[in-house]
Amino acid sequence: MLLPWLCITLGIAFGSAVVPFVSIELFVIGLATQQPQISCLLLGAAVAVGQVGGKLLYYYAGRGSIHLPAFLHRRPRPLTARRARWELRTKRLRAWVETVRAKCEEHPHWMLGTYSVSSVVGLPPYMATVVLAGLVRMRLSTFIGAGLVGRFIRFSLLAASPALFAGWFL
Repeated sequence: MLLPWLCITLGIAFGSAVVPFVSIELFVIGLATQQPQISCLLLGAAVAVGQVGGKLLYYYAGRGSIHLPAFLHRRPRPLTARRARWELRTKRLRAWVETVRAKCEEHPHWMLGTYSVSSVVGLPPYMATVVLAGLVRMRLSTFIGAGLVGRFIRFSLLAASPALFAGWFL
């Protein structure tokens, strides 16, 4: 009865990596609470593989290897006063993102450190660091290795302590 649960976990982890509205954390806590015979290490490994596998889509999109479908592309619209104000407001944010990208390209160890910490802690948001890793062209082996280790640590600890976290959510 162990293998079906691990396969379901892998699938849900992949889905939660692609669709960020699905909470894999709640699933892991619930599964660890209801199925205590499943090892927290096996559960952490299944989630790590699913999460990194799903995030590879975002990594490749950040690299420019995957092209988004036409309906997701912005259509050119006439510049209205409201739109001009919005672009002016977001100009500083776009400049900041470009500065961070340039710094990460200059110092690849910073990107590795940021991505590694994010994969364990979730701050800065893991989704953002995945896309940024693609933008700065982090080596694929580094991306997968650091992501697997970080996600394994995060979800193994989460699966090991369901009683602690169950009180927060239930």
